[in-house]
Amino acid sequence: MSYSSIQSNALSPDIINTNVQTLDNIKRLPSQREQLKKVSTEFEAIFITKMLNEMDKTVDREGGIFGSDDKYMDKFKSFIFDEVGRQIAKNPNSTVGFAKQIYTQMEKALPKEEQIVNETANTASAAMKNIKVDKEI
Repeated sequence: MSYSSIQSNALSPDIINTNVQTLDNIKRLPSQREQLKKVSTEFEAIFITKMLNEMDKTVDREGGIFGSDDKYMDKFKSFIFDEVGRQIAKNPNSTVGFAKQIYTQMEKALPKEEQIVNETANTASAAMKNIKVDKEI
């Protein structure tokens, strides 16, 4: 297995990503609406993860399924809570609903699609006018 294939697999959205990799994946999305949708879902996932962490602190550890707490179990639980938070936020049947509310509110601040297309066309047209072609070869 080559280094490039390992690196491309590490950036795959199908695996547990670090926050930096998730942010990079969001930045690569083509439209602002898609980026906003993904950011809204990620925010909900982070909120759910934090909620699960706080709920876990209230559980009695004596005679529990995982036995006594140690640093390794805490790390393992943080990975589990991250993934559970993402799965709850992604699934339309189990979502808390924050992502939809955030998207609805923030979408109002995005420019209209036609406005973006017109601005891009105007910028390209202005750039073409400024190009000087040297006729001598």
